Amino acid sequence: MTAEEWQAHTTHEAALAIGEWLEARGRLHRPIRSLTMRELEAMAQNAISRFIVLTSQRIVQRPDDTASQRFSTLLLG
Repeated sequence: MTAEEWQAHTTHEAALAIGEWLEARGRLHRPIRSLTMRELEAMAQNAISRFIVLTSQRIVQRPDDTASQRFSTLLLG
């Protein structure tokens, strides 16, 4: 998977995490502007968590890849 494909994949997965959070919370008929800061932070947390999981898996699967080394630095730094 190229770096561009991986970025598209992680973006898609983060969007799915946000969608799952929104569905679990219910009230999908409400406009997004009605969300509280706490709710927005929860969505961000889910997306960030999914990114970290996917990045960690990539580092394990391709440790010598340049992108993996950068991600390691990002996650550990």
